[in-house]
Amino acid sequence: MAALTAGVPDKVEILALVESALAWDLNGGILPTGNDALRMAEQFADYGRIVADDLRTLVLSIPADSDVAIRAQATLSEASRRLPLPPPPDTPRAAGRRAQNLARLVQGLCRAAGRITEEQARTVRRTPQQATQKGTLE
Repeated sequence: MAALTAGVPDKVEILALVESALAWDLNGGILPTGNDALRMAEQFADYGRIVADDLRTLVLSIPADSDVAIRAQATLSEASRRLPLPPPPDTPRAAGRRAQNLARLVQGLCRAAGRITEEQARTVRRTPQQATQKGTLE
């Protein structure tokens, strides 16, 4: 993944914030402050843009018609629609929903990047075996 810009938490910090945001009960209980939720939403959006940029590059390394690439493209399409949305009104519930939605998007982007990395590893493992089989006589 690309180096993070100043002010954007690293992956471990973001994933901890994601878990925290997803644990909020926005239909009752204690809501986060609007400012806290908006700040987290902004961090998720910033991190999401970085991961989406990296994911676009990763997708190019696998066959475009593979299931993994098709799913990653769908996730990238969703990210392109949701990451640039303006902040919601400064109400705790609206800001909390925005933060939770972006948290889920960050999870999806990270999951897609992980799947592509796994696909690349499988391809590398298969390639040497195929090369050896080409030289064998039957």
